[in-house]
Amino acid sequence: GLFVTDYFTRTPRKLSPFRSFASIELFHFHIPEDTVIAVWNLITFKEQGGTFGDQCPDRSITVYFRSGAPSVINPLHTHFPRDTAVPGSFALTLTWTLPNRTTGVFNVTSPLPGDWFLAAHLPKDEGKISVKGLYEECQYLFQPQLIVQRLVNIAVLYPGHVTEQSMAPHNRSCLYKVFVPSYTSRVLVEVLRCRGAEGCPLWLRVRAKAPPLHNSTTLDCREHTPCQLAQDLPFWQHWYYVLVEKHPGVPGTISFQVTVQLTDCSRPSLARPPFLPSSASMNMPHSFGSAGGLALGDSPPPTSPNDTKHPVPVTSHARERCWPVRPTLRNELDTFSVHFYIFFGPNVSVPPDRPAVFVINLLPVLDSGGVLNLELRLNVSSLCGENVTVFGCLNHEVPLTSSDNTSVTCETESLAGFLLSVNATASLSRLRIPYPQTGSWYLSLRSLCATENGFEPCTNVTAEVYLRAYLSPCINDCGIYGQCKLLRTNNYLYAACECKAGWNGWGCTDNAEAFSYGFQLLSTLLLCLSNVMFVPPVAIAVRSHYLLEAAVYIFTMFFSTFYHACDQPGIVVFCIMEYDVLQFCDFLGSLMSVWVTVIAMARLQPIVKQASVLYLLGAMLLSMALQMDRHGLWNLLGPSLFALGIMAVAWTARTIRRRHCYPPTWKRWAFYLCPGALIAAAAVLLYAFVETEENYFYIHSIWHLLIAGSVGFLLPPRAKPSRRLGPLPRRKGCGYQLCVNEQEELGLVDPAVASINSICTS
Repeated sequence: GLFVTDYFTRTPRKLSPFRSFASIELFHFHIPEDTVIAVWNLITFKEQGGTFGDQCPDRSITVYFRSGAPSVINPLHTHFPRDTAVPGSFALTLTWTLPNRTTGVFNVTSPLPGDWFLAAHLPKDEGKISVKGLYEECQYLFQPQLIVQRLVNIAVLYPGHVTEQSMAPHNRSCLYKVFVPSYTSRVLVEVLRCRGAEGCPLWLRVRAKAPPLHNSTTLDCREHTPCQLAQDLPFWQHWYYVLVEKHPGVPGTISFQVTVQLTDCSRPSLARPPFLPSSASMNMPHSFGSAGGLALGDSPPPTSPNDTKHPVPVTSHARERCWPVRPTLRNELDTFSVHFYIFFGPNVSVPPDRPAVFVINLLPVLDSGGVLNLELRLNVSSLCGENVTVFGCLNHEVPLTSSDNTSVTCETESLAGFLLSVNATASLSRLRIPYPQTGSWYLSLRSLCATENGFEPCTNVTAEVYLRAYLSPCINDCGIYGQCKLLRTNNYLYAACECKAGWNGWGCTDNAEAFSYGFQLLSTLLLCLSNVMFVPPVAIAVRSHYLLEAAVYIFTMFFSTFYHACDQPGIVVFCIMEYDVLQFCDFLGSLMSVWVTVIAMARLQPIVKQASVLYLLGAMLLSMALQMDRHGLWNLLGPSLFALGIMAVAWTARTIRRRHCYPPTWKRWAFYLCPGALIAAAAVLLYAFVETEENYFYIHSIWHLLIAGSVGFLLPPRAKPSRRLGPLPRRKGCGYQLCVNEQEELGLVDPAVASINSICTS
């Protein structure tokens, strides 16, 4: 055949340590039909500070592959919520082959067509809280590339028609495909009139959706006469691929005929008419009645010169495997919030003699990023005292309605499904499927009565079941200890839970490492009450007539207390404002406290107007910096270094003018400045290098205590009044005096150094 090669690539992305599915990087690919091989080239490299990260440690990278929907992964081995079905996926761990680069290759032979998803992450780390910009972090970038080879012009088989084929000596196999429409209960492939070798040395392989593999359904035509391979309960609305392969070592040319027969389960006594092409019944549910045959106005398919009509005997092997399928009404409320309503529902009657079948259609790509929820509730009063059990089978792309009354399984050799059951004892059953595959999901409900010999058909008992099916973003909205986040990768949306307070799991229901209520209360009280340490600095500032500084400390204490009360991960949370407002005010108050303290230490009060300008300028610049990046290193260092520079200049000027070290007394250095500087340095070191997610509540509380304590040491004493300007003498007499300094009013000189020439009027 003729091969076509396609290439796909994605932009490199930074990987993060795994905490929840919200921390992984998801990549979306689309594999075309008739693909015989797909090769993923997995490129990973390190970066540090814009260059290659040769010094970065080697950290293993785990990549997950799944067809149809994102992988449901659980690398931390946490517990899933009850009634949750976990679909499987394939995982691959990459190891480093070079200091800063590694490449992995993942091959898939005859992959399923459609959407494929790759998820990648780093292993879980210790949860260290690092200050942004303090040092260059190691970044691990991951870039997947996809190369596919697909066959073109694959021969199409038409049901009821015979295709003749000759296999030359240099050929090993012949590949065909046939489309299986809805309401097909059986696919029968047969090889006829095998000539050119003794015993028909051919293998017959059949597979749905993609070309067959070595482990696909296989039949050796040498050992079976006639060479017929049947597929019961085939997938609806999909291509089935037929591979006729020659035994190795067989010389010469082999000629044979291939035919396919499809059994229409809506008319089990008849095969699908040869003149009715597959496309005619794609959207025509026969269970609701159709004209069928020639009345549809369809013409027979084009016949090739090697094709002849071959009447295949019709059997009723699949009788009663196909029942009327009731559709559901799709009601979209929001993203991943879809309700599926049943016509004349939600109460469903399940008769004793036949199953009730419903179909739920999930849209491609759009619906695979949520959770499919199914709920069955049995109306016990409808059982009339009988021991009735209603079984439900949820299957993808084909309903499973076996005629075996004693069968309570929802799986076959080629079909997997999910089983639900309700009875008088357990009248409620739920099923949750995270990240379901898109397409048609079929729910088949059957009622059986329990006897001493097992389950048997019920007589004259019609069970009534309440059925609810809906699509939600997360499982139970992640509970009270989680947050459901809507995530996006390129044009693909998906939802995932982000847990808090030590809770884990897909729905934040695993409490193995959860914080107790007492622990949450203790951490909240420590973070809030540690701000009371600002009361002594406020008292010192008021006593020293630093009223502006005292106001800033009160502002910081107030908003830091209520910010940490609102920032708690558990249920001990109290918010007086929006979280973003509280966070901004807390950060602004912290930086303004540092700013006004250092400016106060610079002793700029004699130059009153210039000091006010600095206070106002600091508030405006800090507000701008926090709005740009609240977690940046230079938001703290920049204002602090600038204020320290102003203080150093002021102290140096006083030292030069007085020709004596400033501050002049050694007691001020020994008992105030040095201890305050050491306490502040210890607080900064704890904040930058020791704080982690596990010790945050007490390390950050110590940070509050140390910062507030350092302010109490560093705040300068009350400034002494200037001796250069005494009080103005007042003349005794009746009335009042109005003293005006002409030069001060005109703004010509500094009032602190000007002589007093006043005009007094009485």
